[in-house]
Amino acid sequence: MNEESIKAIPSNRLQYFPIMMFATIMGLGGLTLVFERLNHFFYFPSLFATGLITITTIMFFLICLTYLFKIIKYIDEVKKELKHPIRINFFAASSISMLILSAAYKEYSIETSLVFFYCGAILHLFLTYYTIRFWINNNLEIVHSNPAWFIPIVGNLIVPIAGVGFWDNSILIFYFSIGMFFWIILFSIILNRVIFHNPFAPKFMPTMFILIAPPAIGFISYIKLTGNLDFFAQILFSLALFFTILVAFMYKNFVKIKFFISWWAFTFPMAAVTLSSILMYELTKKDFYIYLSYILATITTLIVLLVAIATIKHMFKKEICIME
Repeated sequence: MNEESIKAIPSNRLQYFPIMMFATIMGLGGLTLVFERLNHFFYFPSLFATGLITITTIMFFLICLTYLFKIIKYIDEVKKELKHPIRINFFAASSISMLILSAAYKEYSIETSLVFFYCGAILHLFLTYYTIRFWINNNLEIVHSNPAWFIPIVGNLIVPIAGVGFWDNSILIFYFSIGMFFWIILFSIILNRVIFHNPFAPKFMPTMFILIAPPAIGFISYIKLTGNLDFFAQILFSLALFFTILVAFMYKNFVKIKFFISWWAFTFPMAAVTLSSILMYELTKKDFYIYLSYILATITTLIVLLVAIATIKHMFKKEICIME
């Protein structure tokens, strides 16, 4: 069967609705948290945070319902994603989305926040074990490794951020320990992949931004658990800044990339490092972190807007939810 014949085959776009769509909730939810913090510490208008959390919540349930319909109608396609060496990592984006919404709703409704937290924390632990079992039981190749592997791991670092006040610290430290341990291991694997093997395919280049997320989220999580800006906390924050500057140095790698849904990988890590900067200002009261927070918040907002516009544009062109 030639390429023209394949393209001529009719397909239901629901069949190819990707699990990666949950990354949009991570990006929108991260930006929501940024505007909540800007409102809290810098007296930024609350209208932006309120509007964003409304949009994010609606989008979350729309994506959940759509993927549920896909499970009902195209279960074989879902099984393929669960067995895919790269896509399997994005299933954890669903539970991370719940945890981010939990953190965001603490400003509005503790009961809603608690529901999102319990669902997200329990589901994420299951997905962490499921993904690690997949890594152990399958013959993966080095070319399969990319920063998206951090997604099931980073989610464990978000649990203490959303869960302080809901669960005992000993349980939250359990999640934190998993995240920090596997971050170090996976970073070594991915660094080896980047330096000694073929470069990433263009569609996976945006996942380089995910390198920012573990130290940025780890920093916030550590402060939530300990309340201390000690030496280790400052190391985590410095690493988050280092990776942010690194991807800025690599801007030529990103400017000409064709649009893929993986562009949403740009968004949440930038929100994470922005939240880290705002927290540093809260802890140190140094003016430098005010300017840094505003710069990063502006960049994050622009990135989310550009990626959202590109997503909507390509949806109308029917270039999303198609067979790869």
